[in-house]
Order: sequence, then structure tokens, then C-alpha cells
Amino acid sequence: MVTCSASEFLRRYESMPHIKKLELIEGIVYIGPRVRVTEHGKPDGLVHTWLGTYSARTPGTQFAANSTVKLDSDNVPQPDAMLWLSPDLGGRTRTDADGYLCGAPELIVEIAANSVSIDLRDKLRAYRRAGVREYLIWRTVERQFDWLVLEHDEYRPNLPDAQKLLHSPHFPGLTLALDSMLALDSARVLDVLEAALSTPAHAAFVKQLSASGPKQ
Repeated sequence: MVTCSASEFLRRYESMPHIKKLELIEGIVYIGPRVRVTEHGKPDGLVHTWLGTYSARTPGTQFAANSTVKLDSDNVPQPDAMLWLSPDLGGRTRTDADGYLCGAPELIVEIAANSVSIDLRDKLRAYRRAGVREYLIWRTVERQFDWLVLEHDEYRPNLPDAQKLLHSPHFPGLTLALDSMLALDSARVLDVLEAALSTPAHAAFVKQLSASGPKQ
């Protein structure tokens, strides 16, 4: 077990370009596990397509995949996917001179195949303390999907509606067809998302973000 500070972690990480994924979680360094296409690659790709489509249709939001985040002095994770508001629209992150995202993005997704214990314990604590508003964990081996929402400093489950659809409370229009996601049915996942992107709620959100943007 290796422990270090965020600054020391980044110094060491940048000196090892052959290593593709290192994370500092609660002061402990973790090396990313091997990635299987069935347990991680395909689910990861579908999540990226889903979130990337939403961000492309929602000006003022930003999406990134597999990027290092300076969360705090003990946590420098590399989430599988993130969605956040631009800083000039109320988002709490910034990009530093080295190109790292600093602060807590509004939404984080982790694909948990070999890392379930870390994702559901140490990362959960770190994300909760930092104020990540929505934390999604896809436990691919168990075929389970947890969508947690931060309420009063605790994560509460975001439950599906009668149609088994999950809706983001902070990003109107971000809707997930849960059974289709678990089945890797990308066409159905995107069809449901596109329908939600055509609702008045999403249009009102985009209008709100546009009105909050920098004035010319």
C-alpha cells in the first residue's frame, strides 16, 4: 500500500507515462485493473455515448471520460465519466494550467467490475464529502446499477419510475432506460434519451442556462 499527498501523487504519476490509470483515493494509491471488453469496455462506451449525447444537446454542460480530477488533498480519482456545469453557469469546477479538472463535478459515473469495494466505499465517501451531487455506479458483474443523489450530506437512491426510467434531478432531460442500459441495448437507451431531450423540462433548462451565461 502506497500513501501520499495529491501533489506528490501527481508528480509521480506524470513521471510514469507507461501507466494508464492511477488513482489517489483517501490518501492511498490504486493502480487501475485490467479492463475486459464485456465487463468494462462496452458498458463504459455506452455510458460515454449516453452522457456525451446529453451534453451535446445541452449547452452549458460539459462531459469528459476517464480524466484525472483534483478533488482534494487526499483524492485524485480518474472517473470513468463525468458531467458538469460550466463554471460561468454555476458549476463548481475549473481547469487548471496543467489541464486537470479541479473540484467536484456535478455527476460522476464509475463502471465497477473489479473495483466494486472501492467504488462503493472509499470513493463514495470521497465523492460525498466533496459534494458530487449524483454518483452512478454500474456493477457490471452483478448486473446492478446504483444512481445515488446527494441529499443533506448523504447519498440516497434515485429510484426508477413506473416505466423503469431513471431521471436526473439536477440535469433535466437526462433520462436512463435502466433495463436497456443493463442489456447494452444502445439504440433503446438513445431513443429514450432523445425523447426526454424533446420535453418542455429540458427546453426550459437550456433556456435557463442560456439566460445565466455571460452577457455580451
